[in-house]
Amino acid sequence: MPATILDELRAAFDATTVLSGADIGPRYHTDMAGVPVAPPLAVVRPRGTEDVSRLLKLCHAARVPVTTQGGMTGLVRATMPQAGEIVLSTERMNAIEEVDTGGGVVVTQTGVPLQRLQERVGQDGFMFPLDLGARGSCTIGGNISTNAGGNRVIRYGMTRDLVLGLEAVLADGTILKGVRKYIKNNTGIDLKQLFVGTEGTLGVVTRAALKIFPAPAEQQVALCALQSFDKVRALLDRSRMRLGGDLTAFEVMWNDYYRLTTELVPGVAAPLPTNHPFYVLLESSGSDAERIRADLEKMLADALEGDVILDATIASSGAAAAAIWKIRDSSVELGRALGPAGVGFDVSLAIDRMEAFAKTINDGLKRIDKDAYAIVFGHAGDGNLHVNAKYPATSDRTEEISKLVYGITGDFSGSISAEHGIGMLKRPYLKLSRTAEEIETMRTLKRALDPHHILNPGRIFTV
Repeated sequence: MPATILDELRAAFDATTVLSGADIGPRYHTDMAGVPVAPPLAVVRPRGTEDVSRLLKLCHAARVPVTTQGGMTGLVRATMPQAGEIVLSTERMNAIEEVDTGGGVVVTQTGVPLQRLQERVGQDGFMFPLDLGARGSCTIGGNISTNAGGNRVIRYGMTRDLVLGLEAVLADGTILKGVRKYIKNNTGIDLKQLFVGTEGTLGVVTRAALKIFPAPAEQQVALCALQSFDKVRALLDRSRMRLGGDLTAFEVMWNDYYRLTTELVPGVAAPLPTNHPFYVLLESSGSDAERIRADLEKMLADALEGDVILDATIASSGAAAAAIWKIRDSSVELGRALGPAGVGFDVSLAIDRMEAFAKTINDGLKRIDKDAYAIVFGHAGDGNLHVNAKYPATSDRTEEISKLVYGITGDFSGSISAEHGIGMLKRPYLKLSRTAEEIETMRTLKRALDPHHILNPGRIFTV
């Protein structure tokens, strides 16, 4: 079978499109942590939707599984090839086809890196608001497949909220042409939602129509120090009431994250002293520069007078704002600085339970190893926390710590994945956040759209 499908692929595509053997570089089978698996059977690099359709028709007929790859920045091993799989790399599907400023839409192929899309629409005075630390290498297709969130969800929503239309290819090669550039479309089942957040298990997204917005004339960034998580919640309430729709980001950092990042990550400085229990990064943006700054200054002054915050600084320039954001965006660099013995988590839960959740996690880690601890930070404004559990590098405690953290997440009625997806790593724990009936409904959709189970098999759930 492998020899047959390889011959068919070589006959269907030119030599630069199909890679096999020694031509398959490590990037196609190595994850973000630098851990490789065996190379895939082949790597196919289509240039567009018709190429993807041709590839999937061949693999569907031969019953050969396919995994789709973009920027390879995922953290749940969803795109790491398994034995006998063919990799469909979207790296050459990198055309930004149209920027429609009148309609507030950009049409793009899905292999385009997020940052390049941001920069392109920026040339026309617009912004694509999805933003995350991996912006330079993650792709639009990966963002769609995981329903990525990032730093501005509190104002603009998740990726799902930014997608107007999609073109997708089903497992048998059928092309669904759904790139429509308007919001209102009540013509039956909204098929595009089948492909947002489903990690390539139901189809391969090849093109997308996405919402863009006029770039704000002013962005104000502030960093605040707080005494307790109750104060963090109070500041969030004030920010929502005083800043309204101008509030773009509300990021919380526990002391360990802020202190260790500013001490250990090169090029990251501490604008405020490192001895406070909590830190909040605020961003407010809009078209009226004078009003945006005045509103933020007044809100922070009142919060200081009302004993909600202990200290605050407002960025005086774009460079100063970037320096504050760099603290929050350096989580990967901090993890590397602290050493390899650690497990990262991405969860959601009610904001009023975050402090108790973090304490329960830390208490549980101490029972596993007295020297273990959790570094906690995240998008408090939308209920998303990231937890980096660290422990002495004496033995691998990944499974034990994963059971602990996901079990506690279930106890707190939270989601085991806020924005990173399920992939392979979180699959055993999906039942903690979704009911058996929900998971079986997912399987029903999978069987209907991919009867031979060739698209990203084993990701999210088994069939």
